[in-house]
Amino acid sequence: MNVAALLTEERTAVESVLEWVLPPETAWPVRLHTAMRYAVFGGGKRIRPILARLACQAAGGNADEITPAACGLELIHTYSLIHDDLPALDDDVLRRGRATVHVAFDEATAILTGDALLTLGLEVLATHPEGERWAGRRARATALVAAAAGPAGMVGGQVEDLAATGALDAPAGELAQRLERIHRHKTGDLLRASVELGAVLAGAGPETEQAFAAFGADLGMAFQVADDILDATATAKELGKSPGKDEAVGKLTFVTLYGLERARTILDDLEARLGDRARQLEGPGGPLADLVHFVCRRRS
Repeated sequence: MNVAALLTEERTAVESVLEWVLPPETAWPVRLHTAMRYAVFGGGKRIRPILARLACQAAGGNADEITPAACGLELIHTYSLIHDDLPALDDDVLRRGRATVHVAFDEATAILTGDALLTLGLEVLATHPEGERWAGRRARATALVAAAAGPAGMVGGQVEDLAATGALDAPAGELAQRLERIHRHKTGDLLRASVELGAVLAGAGPETEQAFAAFGADLGMAFQVADDILDATATAKELGKSPGKDEAVGKLTFVTLYGLERARTILDDLEARLGDRARQLEGPGGPLADLVHFVCRRRS
């Protein structure tokens, strides 16, 4: 199966469960549920739940059994995008080619929609897969995702990203350390947790879980380096959001720190290392390796 067919098949599996997990628009409170569905079903590659499913499969588990938990990841990711787009943060008016939630609804609704998706995502993780035999794995999975999304993870990375914006006159070594810390946490932690979640719910065991987590951490870094390159090179139509904003606001990225060509070399090196890790985890020709290529070579 080629990567396009793989992603189509995986997205279909994820979308059907997301439809079930989210309350209908007709349920009270209607405006909130309408906004939640607007945000979640506004497109998106579903990389995080797909990663969880593929990692579970590679670790010997049944991907379909853990799909609701994987969808909890997507709800949490979507919350982070809604809040990231707010005027107080990145102040974006486009996401996935259409109006961001605070533009389509209003700022208060956007904040509450993000709150609702975060808490619903954690609820789904804490309750799925259902059944007593999953209780221990559910607890570990929920804790690792909450930690990845919290103050020492994604939110902490967002705070430092804001602090670093417009502050590019520090010594190069200090900026390099800060940049890696931002990307490892702001983007990388939830991607790492997605891979680790699949291994944990598969019952892989500590050593194997660590190997999957290391793969996820590098994939998170590659994803963000690719994002930095896309912001500097892609069109608004390709991105589905406003390009060129990183440089315009003085954001610390791999492109603003190292230049475009060096950023591309860094991404090539990460892709090669990730390919080796994927083969160690699943053997040659597996879907994780295909996903690595997609993440590193995407145009949106």
